[in-house]
Amino acid sequence: MAENKKTHKDPSLPEVYKITGNVSNDGVLISSKENSENLTSRGYGTLEKDTLTLNFYEALFLQSRGLLEVLKGRAGKRLNQQELLQKSNLQEKNAWVKYLIYRDLRSRGYVVREGFGLGIDFRVYERGEYGKATASYLILGVQEGKPVSVNRLVEVMKNAQSLKKKLVLAVVNRRGEIVYYTLSTLTMKRS
Repeated sequence: MAENKKTHKDPSLPEVYKITGNVSNDGVLISSKENSENLTSRGYGTLEKDTLTLNFYEALFLQSRGLLEVLKGRAGKRLNQQELLQKSNLQEKNAWVKYLIYRDLRSRGYVVREGFGLGIDFRVYERGEYGKATASYLILGVQEGKPVSVNRLVEVMKNAQSLKKKLVLAVVNRRGEIVYYTLSTLTMKRS
C-alpha cells in the first residue's frame, strides 16, 4: 500500500520518501512498518501495533511538504489539501488554527506532539531533544478576536506549573501569522 518515491527533503526527515496513508475519522493511517518507524522516530503520529495514526494537522503538514499522499475509501480516491482540511474540520472545530501553529513550529525545527489534554494543544521539544528529554514547552493556541476567559488561562497555567513546563500562548492573527507569548509564574493577590 505504501509507495517509496523519493521527493524533496524536509529538515525534520533526512531521508524522505513519498508515503501513502488512508484517511479515517481519527486521522490518517499508515500501515507500512518502515514508514511508520521512520515517522515515529521523528515525533510523528501514534504507533499502535503495526499502524501509525497521524493527527490531521500532522497529515496536512506532511502532505503540504509533498511527503504524504492521502487516500480515501476502498477505491483509493486521492485527497488534496482542501479535502483533507474539510475532513479535519469535521473532527475538530479549530483544525485550521492548530495546523497553522503546528506547521510554524515544525518549520522552525521543533518536534511537536499532541498536548496532554488539560486545555493544552501541544507539547514542544527543544531541537534535538525528542526521545532524550521531556517536552520543554506547552502551547495553548489562541485565535485573535476570540476571547479566552481568565479562568481558562489560570487553569492552563496551573497545569503547566504543576508539570514544571513553560507555557506559551500561540496567538494566530486574522492573516494566519503567529505571535508567541511566554507566560511566567502566576501569582494571585487579594486586594
